[in-house]
Amino acid sequence: MSFRRYIARRLALGAITLLGVIVAVFVLTFVLPGDLASLKLGPYATEEGLAVMRAEMGTDKPVPVQFANYVSGLLRGDMGQSWVSGQAVQRDMAQRLPATMELGLAALIIALVVGLVLGIIAAVRRDSVVDQVVRGYAILGASTASFWLALVLIYIFYFRLDWAPPPLGRLDVGMDAPPAITRLYVLDSLLARDWALLRHSLGHLTLPALTLGFIVSAPVTKIVRAAMLDVLHSDFIRTARTIGVPYRTIVIRDGLRNAMIPILTTSGIAFGYLMAGNVLVERIFAWPGIGQYAWTALTTKDFEALRGFILVVAIIYVVINLVIDVLYSVIDPRIRLG
Repeated sequence: MSFRRYIARRLALGAITLLGVIVAVFVLTFVLPGDLASLKLGPYATEEGLAVMRAEMGTDKPVPVQFANYVSGLLRGDMGQSWVSGQAVQRDMAQRLPATMELGLAALIIALVVGLVLGIIAAVRRDSVVDQVVRGYAILGASTASFWLALVLIYIFYFRLDWAPPPLGRLDVGMDAPPAITRLYVLDSLLARDWALLRHSLGHLTLPALTLGFIVSAPVTKIVRAAMLDVLHSDFIRTARTIGVPYRTIVIRDGLRNAMIPILTTSGIAFGYLMAGNVLVERIFAWPGIGQYAWTALTTKDFEALRGFILVVAIIYVVINLVIDVLYSVIDPRIRLG
């Protein structure tokens, strides 16, 4: 199969997935208890007011017409309007997505560095004391609740040691954001050469990134260890050692490269989780990302905002899977033949 056909097939699968998500999100409108107009107007709404609101929202029309209008709006980039912020949902998401992206990328970098180093060391020193410690670390990370770890880190580094800034968002109160180039504060501060702003943005990013990075590093460590063990016991590795190739070269050049497929898979899943599953961490650190937005939408019954969050997360997962599939085909062209 050619590379173009491989990508076209993956794009088609992604489109089918998104269509399924759109249908599922639309069905939620009729599965959830209550009337959307009643939720928006409150318990003291009159019948006349409810009728006007249903007409504005389009919920008084037949279901096929509602679905067609919903899909038509999505194709125009219209995800509805949040009745909490008063803005279009797509605008709210665009404003908050960079914050979540910055936190997710920072946590993923931490998780990959820790997971790769510990996983390779544990595989090379299998069944040693070091291996047992690394496996214990992975178990601890997998069993630790993110909200509990966030509170512990805040207590230690902010309340007790006073090393971290207050958990009140991306910058100190009253500080202006850096020039909006990428809207990632750390990178924009670096590009603007504003070292004071860089220090403050890194300070606010550190604790939430460490919290999520520790949680995500656990599965990365286990996958790297398992993948490296499989590769290091392969015949070609034994042959390379027999002919005198340095073991360090074997581990890094041959072992890690051939173990990249499961590592890439885990990294993609981890990044998807970091973009969608960090609601509690964003809430605890007052991080103005899409997780915080979803929490507010859930607690205020802002259905349009919650529906927009689900769609954005689905798009993120589809894009991540497409990128991983492309990288698969680059690392091992035989995958295109499947």
